[in-house]
Amino acid sequence: IAELNNVHSVTEVPEGDDAKRSFHHRMFLEPQEEKRSMKALVVKQAKKTCSCTPAKVKDYVFSFLPVLQWLPKYKLREYLLGDIMSGVIVGVLLVPQSIAYSLLAGQEPIYGLYTSFFAGIIYFIFGTSRHISVGIFGVICLMVGQVVDREMQRAGYDLEPAALSVLTNTAVHVNTTISPVNQTSQKLLCDKSCYAITVGATMTFIAGVYQVAMGFFQVGFVSVYLSDSLLSGFVTGASFTILTSQAKYLLGLDIPRSSGIGSLVATWINIFRNIHKTNICDLITSFLCFLVLIPTKELNEHFKSRLKAPIPVELVVIVAATLASHFGKLRETYGSSVAGHIPTGFLPPRPPDWNLIPNVALDAIPVAIIGFAITVSLSEMFAKKHGYSVKANQEMYAIGFCNIIPSFFHCFTTSAALAKTLVKESTGCRTQMSSMVTSLVILLVLLVIAPLFYSLQKCVLAVITIVNLRGALWKFRDLPKMWYLSRVDTVIWLVTMAASALVSTEIGLLVGVCFSMLCVIFRTQRPETPLLGWVAESETYESLSAYKNLQTKPGIVVFRFEAPLYYINKECFKSTLYKQTGVNPVWVKAAKKKAAKRMLREKEVDSDGNETSTSMDFVSEPMGFHTIVIDCCAVQFLDTAGIRTLKEVCKDYKEIDVHVLLAQCNPSVRSSLIRGEFFKEGEDHLLFHSVHQAVDFALGPQGHSGTSASK
Repeated sequence: IAELNNVHSVTEVPEGDDAKRSFHHRMFLEPQEEKRSMKALVVKQAKKTCSCTPAKVKDYVFSFLPVLQWLPKYKLREYLLGDIMSGVIVGVLLVPQSIAYSLLAGQEPIYGLYTSFFAGIIYFIFGTSRHISVGIFGVICLMVGQVVDREMQRAGYDLEPAALSVLTNTAVHVNTTISPVNQTSQKLLCDKSCYAITVGATMTFIAGVYQVAMGFFQVGFVSVYLSDSLLSGFVTGASFTILTSQAKYLLGLDIPRSSGIGSLVATWINIFRNIHKTNICDLITSFLCFLVLIPTKELNEHFKSRLKAPIPVELVVIVAATLASHFGKLRETYGSSVAGHIPTGFLPPRPPDWNLIPNVALDAIPVAIIGFAITVSLSEMFAKKHGYSVKANQEMYAIGFCNIIPSFFHCFTTSAALAKTLVKESTGCRTQMSSMVTSLVILLVLLVIAPLFYSLQKCVLAVITIVNLRGALWKFRDLPKMWYLSRVDTVIWLVTMAASALVSTEIGLLVGVCFSMLCVIFRTQRPETPLLGWVAESETYESLSAYKNLQTKPGIVVFRFEAPLYYINKECFKSTLYKQTGVNPVWVKAAKKKAAKRMLREKEVDSDGNETSTSMDFVSEPMGFHTIVIDCCAVQFLDTAGIRTLKEVCKDYKEIDVHVLLAQCNPSVRSSLIRGEFFKEGEDHLLFHSVHQAVDFALGPQGHSGTSASK
C-alpha cells in the first residue's frame, strides 16, 4: 500500500485562536497490480495475431476491403440519385483539372486522365470515407513535377527551347542527346514524354509503398507532427510555387522550368528577362479566361446554398477555348502552345523503372507523408461532420494502393483534395458509389472525347490551375484572426509558407516540422510560473496575476509551474521560483556564512559583545514566509534532472528553515519521485492531493514545526 504524505491528525488549537481545528487525514492509496512482463505481452499478442479462425479471416477481409461491408447494404432508392448527381458533377469538373494538373506534374494530358480514372475506382474498394474525392492534388503534382524535371535533366532530356521549337511539327520525337552516363539505361527506347511518366510512375510506386508500410506498422502518429497551421502554410507556400510555374504559360513564354532551392525567384528572374518575347495571343486568351472564371467561381461560392450544383465553368471555358483555337488557327497563325494530340483508350500496363528507385526514393517520403496526412485529416473531418467513423490505418492502405496499382498504368501520385470533396458533399454524395460514376465520366472522355482537345491552348490550362489556388492564397485574409487566436500558430504558418515558397517545397515542409517542434520546446522551456491566491469561500487557488480579489495565506507562498520539469527547463524552474518568492536560498546561505565570518573577525578584535548585536541585526531581517507549496498539476512528467532539481530546491530551502510541499502530483510524477528516492526517512517533504490540503497543513502545528510524516 502506497501511503501519501498527507499526514493529518485532529489537533486542538489553543483557546483564544478563533476555536479552529485542523483536520488532517491520513490517506492510503492502493496501487494497481503491476502489468505483465513485456515477454508475456509479446507472447499474448503473437498468439492473438497468428491465430486463424473463420470469423477472424472474415473480419480481416471485411476490414481490408470495406466495400464488402457497405455495398450489400446500399440503399438504392435513397442513395443512388445523390451519388449519380455528385459523381457526374465532380467528373465534369475533374476532366479539365486533370488535363491542367498534368502540365504541373510535367506530364502529357492523357496521364492526368488515367490518374483520376484509376484513383476513384481503387478508393471505392479500399476507402472507409463516404465523401472524400481522391485524385490529383495541386501540391502533390508540383512535387512530382519537380522530381520529373530533375530526372529529365539527368537523363539528358534537356533540349533548349530553341531546339524544341524546330520540332513542334513532330508528333513523337525520339531523344538523341542522351548523356553518355545514361545511355546504357535508356538506349533511345523512350521519348521525352515516355521518360517523364516513367519517372512519375516510379515515384508514385515508392510513395505508395511508404504509405502501405506506414499503415502496416501503424505509424499514423507521424501525421500529428503536421499541425493544421503547418499544413495550411505549406499548401499556401506551395501555391506560390505553382503559380510561378504556370506564369510562363500565361505569357506564352518558352523558357526552361527552374527547379531546386530558390526556384521561385529564379523563375521570375527568367520570366522578366524574356518578357519581351510574350505571345500576345496567349496573354489575351489568359486575360479573357480570368475574366470568366474568377467571377463565376465567386458566384458558385456565394450561392452554393441555393445552387443544386455548381456551374461547370471550367468545362465551358475549355470547350469554348478549344473551338476558338481550332477555328481561329491560333497555333498556326500566332504560334500559341497547344495541348497537342491526346490519344484514346489505354496504354498497356508497364512496371515502374526499378533502376530509378534509388534516385526518387528520398523524394517520395515527403510526397507520401503529405498525401496520407491530407487524406486522413479530410476523412476524419467529414466523418465527424456526418456522424460516422473512419479507420486511419485503412485510409493509409487505401491511399497507398491508389498509388501502387495505378503506377503500373502510367499514372502519377494522388491524394484527397479538399475543393473537389466539398463539391462532392454539397451535390448529394452519400457513398463512394459517386467515385465510380466520376470514373465512368472520365472513361467516356478517354475513349471518345480526348482527341477533341488537341487545339486547347496551354495558357487556358494554366489559368484553370491558378484560379483553383484561390482558397490557399486567400488564407492571408485569415491571418488577423489567426494572430488573435494563437500567435505561435501564426508564426508557424508564416515560417512554413515562406520556406516552402522561397526555398523549396520539401525543405519548406521539413523547416515547418522542425520549427513547430521547436515552438513546443520553447513553450516548455519558458512556461508560465504564477503565484497563486485563495478564492474566498472555496478550496480553489488561482493565479494572482490573472484574477483580482484573491487572498494569500500568511507565511505561505503557493507557486505553480505550468510545464513538465525536465533537463531543458530545470534552470528556468529554479530561477523563476527564486524570483517569485523573492528569496534565493543559495544567496541567503552565502550571506549567513559571510555574516558568521564577519562576526568571528569582530569577536577577535573586540571582545565587548558587539558580535551579538551584529548577529541579531542579520537574523532580524524578515523572511516573509515559512512554507512554499508547489502546485504540480501542470507538471506532466519528471526526468532525472527534474527530480534532482526538486531535491536541490527542497534541500536549499530547508537549510534556511523554509519547508517545501508538493501538491496535485499525477501518478506518473509520484512514481518518478519514488523511484528517484525523493522521499527519505526523516525529511519533511510532503505530498498532497490538493493545494488547499497543503496550505491547511502548513497553517497547522505540523506545518510550523516541520514534523515529518511517515512515508
